[in-house]
This record gives sequence, structure tokens and C-alpha cells, in this order.
Amino acid sequence: MNRFFQRSVFVLSLGILVALIAGEFGLRAVRAGSYEDGAYKQMNVYSEVLKKIQTDYVTDPNVGDVTTGALHGLLETLDADSSYLTPAEYKIYKDRPSGGDAQVGLEVSKRYGYAVVVSVLPGSSADKEHFTDGDVIESIGDQSTREISLAMIRLMLEGKPGSEITVSVIRPRKSDPDKVTLTRGPESVPALAEQQYDNSTILYLKPIVLTASRVDAIAAALKTMSKNGNKKVLLDLRDVSEGSEDQGLRLANLFLKQGTLASLGGQKYPTQTFTADASHFVTDAPLAVLINRGTAGAAELAAAALADNKRADTVGERTFGEGSVQKTIELPDGAALLLTVATYSTPGGKKIMEEAVTPGTLVGPTPEQEAEADEDDTAPSKTDAPLNKALDMLKAKAS
Repeated sequence: MNRFFQRSVFVLSLGILVALIAGEFGLRAVRAGSYEDGAYKQMNVYSEVLKKIQTDYVTDPNVGDVTTGALHGLLETLDADSSYLTPAEYKIYKDRPSGGDAQVGLEVSKRYGYAVVVSVLPGSSADKEHFTDGDVIESIGDQSTREISLAMIRLMLEGKPGSEITVSVIRPRKSDPDKVTLTRGPESVPALAEQQYDNSTILYLKPIVLTASRVDAIAAALKTMSKNGNKKVLLDLRDVSEGSEDQGLRLANLFLKQGTLASLGGQKYPTQTFTADASHFVTDAPLAVLINRGTAGAAELAAAALADNKRADTVGERTFGEGSVQKTIELPDGAALLLTVATYSTPGGKKIMEEAVTPGTLVGPTPEQEAEADEDDTAPSKTDAPLNKALDMLKAKAS
């Protein structure tokens, strides 16, 4: 594709998007006399560029395909969760089973234009094939993930139990992609992981997911911890990316009697502020929270609320950066936009989608440990530096 055509596609797509948004959010304002603004000018640019492509490009292009590709790309320049769905894609999206199909165990988003692994469900097909957070899924079958919206990528990873899907994955520090076949199966989430440290004075909890039942289980464990001699809590939110935002806020509320938990707002979305409810508070025991690049969404909200309220020490790596609300906008031709209309912010005012959550104490795998993992995916790490650091910090705290 030559440079002229690339520039033409970009301007074309920009004009189309402006026209779509204008139709949904403010066409009347344009009619009222705001033709001088950028929207009207871009619509003129779109018309002129389209004419030039049709008359001057080296071959007669399929303008429909060009437009679809441009819209896919343009929506993704807004954020990973915003998507354009063609009429055929939107029909598949609407007709998907309400309970979801069988899964391969991957939570994915988009970065750098491609699908990227956020986290891997323990015991899943993806886990058995040694997928890890940060892996880039270059293609699914014979389709590049650059050309597929995030909504459709997630649907393509689902399917009938026992069915297979082949993906091309680029792993960190490996130049060539691996072709991997994954088998879809029923999602089986491991139970809440509980462990005792430092002569049972520290209760370690790893939720894996943040569903309502899992937060219930954490609350129950916290209510009975003193009976087991536990005086401090280590909450491991590493690679926790599945769950609803309200459950992430509820988890933080178990440790906070008062204070702001998060806020949610957008250009035309009424701002909401979420505050702790004293009736949901369970414990004021000393607390440390482990996070990493696989911590996303609900888990990020919980970690940020606890950190910004100075309720917990956060240890590990910077989180993924996920936390938004999408609106489905149906278009006249049967296509649709999944458009982000609001984002979550931390109590300190940082937008999680833009800045993620940086731990108070940065501790990650050493280069030696990463090299060891590359050489032998099946070998367990000899040490868990973030865990050990969090335990040392808790041991130093008074009960």
C-alpha cells in the first residue's frame, strides 16, 4: 500500500467517524450553525478524498473494504475497548449465547494493534500451553488480529466444548511466532487460594477472579481469620483480570470503613463517586497487596482504592490499565459501534485506562528468572521476589 493511499485511508476514516458521531451525539448542533467547526470540514475532506481514491488510485479499490478496515483501525486509536462491528459481525455479537461458550482460558485486550494476553486462567488449555501475560497473539487461524476488533477476537476464542483453535503467538524475547492449537473447554475457576505464613500470623489470599461469590469467600475468610491466629493479610491480585468493577470496589470496601473508592465519568456520562460503606467493612488488619501487569479491571480498582487511601502497601509491577464503560450504538446499515463513554479513576484522580496502577514498591522477576522461564516453561520459579518482599513488609508491621 503506497503512502498516498495510507494517508487517504486515514483521512477517509476520520471523516466517516466524525459523521457517525455527529449523527449520534450532535447533528442538531451542526445544523444550528456550527458548520465552521472541525466536523463539517472533515466531512468535506472525506468527500474529496473518497473522490480522489476512486478516480486516481492505481486500481479501482473496493471502497467498502477500505472503509471497514479504516473504521476498525480508527476506533482502536481511541482505546482498546472501542470497536466497529460490520453488520455481519454485529449479528454474531448479538446472537452469542448469553452464558458464553467454552473457553481456552485467555483474558485478552489490544496493545500495539494486536491482541495481547492480559492473564491466563490456571489449569486451562492456554495455561497448559504455557501462555503468559504479555504474549502477543499475532493471528487467530489465518486472520491477523490487527484486522479484527477486540469484541470479535474474544468471540473467536470461544466455541463448542472440545473444539480447537490455532493461534500464532509471539512470546517475549522470542523473535519467531509459535503456532499453538488450543482446545476449548468449560471454564473451571480454581477455588480461593489460602495459605498461612510467619507462624500463621499472616493470611495469604489469592482470588484468581473477582466474582460476587469469590468476594463472598474472601469476606468469610477475613471474618474468621482471628480464630486461626491470623493478624495480617496478604492479598495477591497478580494475574486477576476477570470480574466486574463493582466487585472490585466491594473487595476494597472489606478493608475500608470510609473514604472514596473510585469515580466514573465521561464527556456525556454523569460522574459517579463510589464511597466505602461502613456496613461492608470487615477488618483493619495490616494489609499488603501484590499486583502485576496481569492485574486488570476490577482488581486494579481494588488495588488503587487501598493504595490511595493508604490502607495497604502495594508491591509488584505496574498493572495493565483497564477500566471503562462501553455503549452500543447501532447504525442504519446494521453495523454498530462499541464506544467507550466513561472511564474509572482512582481516588487520587488518575484514569486507570491511561495510567494504570503503579505499586508503592516495585519488584518484578529478575532477568535471571525470566531467562530461566524462557528456557524451561515448565520449571517453577525458585523464588517469588514480590511475595517475599510483601511478606517482609508485613512482618515489620505491628499487629
